[in-house]
Amino acid sequence: MTVPPTPARSGPAARADAEAEWDVAGHYALGSTLSVLQRGAHDPCARVGDSLAWLCFGTEAGPASLRLSAVPRPAAAPGCPSTTVRIQGWGPGARLAVASAPALLGERDDWSGFDESGFAETLPRMASEARRAHPGVRLPSTGRVFDSLVPAILEQKVTTIEARHAWRYLARKFGTPAPGPAPEGMRIPPGPHALRRIGSWDWHAARVDLSRRTTILRAAESAAGIDRLGALRLEEDPGRRLQGIPGIGPWTTAEVLQRTHGDPDSVSVGDYHLAAYVGYALTGRKTDDAGMLDLLRPWSGHRQRVVRMIGLSGFRKPAFGPRLAPEDHRGR
Repeated sequence: MTVPPTPARSGPAARADAEAEWDVAGHYALGSTLSVLQRGAHDPCARVGDSLAWLCFGTEAGPASLRLSAVPRPAAAPGCPSTTVRIQGWGPGARLAVASAPALLGERDDWSGFDESGFAETLPRMASEARRAHPGVRLPSTGRVFDSLVPAILEQKVTTIEARHAWRYLARKFGTPAPGPAPEGMRIPPGPHALRRIGSWDWHAARVDLSRRTTILRAAESAAGIDRLGALRLEEDPGRRLQGIPGIGPWTTAEVLQRTHGDPDSVSVGDYHLAAYVGYALTGRKTDDAGMLDLLRPWSGHRQRVVRMIGLSGFRKPAFGPRLAPEDHRGR
């Protein structure tokens, strides 16, 4: 049951601007569910732990800081776990942020088809074992397409180190302080207007090349339309519309929809590591995108769930050669 968000009561024990609770029947893992929303250990806009998370973002009503804490409840019967997630919001956008929190936490995500015995028996062993070890994982649906799009563009064709640096630099310098008692240093990410005002030197300092910068600025010009895609169902193909913006292709779209719509089937085709990772995990050999899609075809409809379970299994592919060196765009 979801309790509608209400203005917080006055007094020392209730300082939030809005709050609610979400009761979850069955297993629930807050940290594993929300970890995909955090861009590295030092993300200024998200801090996700096993049972406590802070997310800071803008809403139509203004900025909001969201505190999410998961508390297991006593089991009503043996083998029947349940969890209550306390949702607290601060800032002008607190009520909207709190109202959207259950979907963000994975309320709409349905694993029943994946867990059905006939389907589960077809899964690779590492995926089925990971699912047994992580029964509380869900796919989040933030609904905030532009917010997910900018960091995904920053991750295009660069190392993770480079992308994380760019996101931290832009969020810290051009974001705004998070409202309420958010941890020190947390920021509201820069919105489309702030991004359009960033000068060329700061793009260089963030080590963002001209191609990614141009794509972000194109997206900023269409931000209102992009955010309306968050209200579309997956069957309405929001990804096709997103790819109408030059510079946004299948990889970026998949990375966005995994977070904004909890897409259980999207696969990040074009990823530098993913195809080889899946290939080694399922066959012991490296493969390409076409080979990865062929390997995942038996689980169509749940391919992203399979990829998530392989990741949670702890599998690591063999490492060959040195890491890519970060590029420095500041002198260009």
